[in-house]
Amino acid sequence: MNSDRACVVLPTYNERENLPSIVPAILAAAPQVDVLVVDDNSPDGTGALADALASKDPRVRVLHRARKEGLGRAYLAGFAEALSRGYGRILEMDADFSHDPARLPELLASGKDLALGSRYVEGGGTVNWGLGRRVLSKGGSLYARLILGIAVRDLTGGFKCFRRQVLESIDLPSVRSTGYAFQIELTYRALKRGFSVGEVPIVFADRRVGKSKMNRRIVAEALWMVWKIRFDGAANRR
Repeated sequence: MNSDRACVVLPTYNERENLPSIVPAILAAAPQVDVLVVDDNSPDGTGALADALASKDPRVRVLHRARKEGLGRAYLAGFAEALSRGYGRILEMDADFSHDPARLPELLASGKDLALGSRYVEGGGTVNWGLGRRVLSKGGSLYARLILGIAVRDLTGGFKCFRRQVLESIDLPSVRSTGYAFQIELTYRALKRGFSVGEVPIVFADRRVGKSKMNRRIVAEALWMVWKIRFDGAANRR
């Protein structure tokens, strides 16, 4: 294991339009990182395109999964692969430019065991969001904070940097959440295990091309999963 090695886990499903731009942008913004594309057998050929990118740059690898099982499952598979390859820091981010690759160096330099890209601390924000989506996102984070009794302001964001010790201690096979609740659960487990968590301000932009994968089922899951997380033995284990 090398604590200085870092890997960005990049889940994809029908991201053919974004992948050729986002991967070079990540490598340019943070030359010290590698990229692991986790593709869930995208019908649009994203997986084959990822293989082509990997063939041209040794910093890019691809993990092919047989089918789409939700964002959380894709991340768990990517985390397991990155841990097995000895990376000291493992990051997650979206493939659609909602998360700005230029913020990667700040996440890597935060000094925290878990650094969160946060929309809801000073200097953070969102662009191109309607009122309904802003209310849903802020309200969801507030709802989770109150139920779980923690102070992190942006619990549903998916732009994060973990030290490997955090992921090793979280008991990843027991994580059952998928969408927004997945992000909440990982942060909650890290806090319950005594790791330091910090929020780095980011501006979240709506995806450039393609269709958002957020839907009512994902939102509904987050609402009830927060209660399950609160009373789940694995989540609360120190």
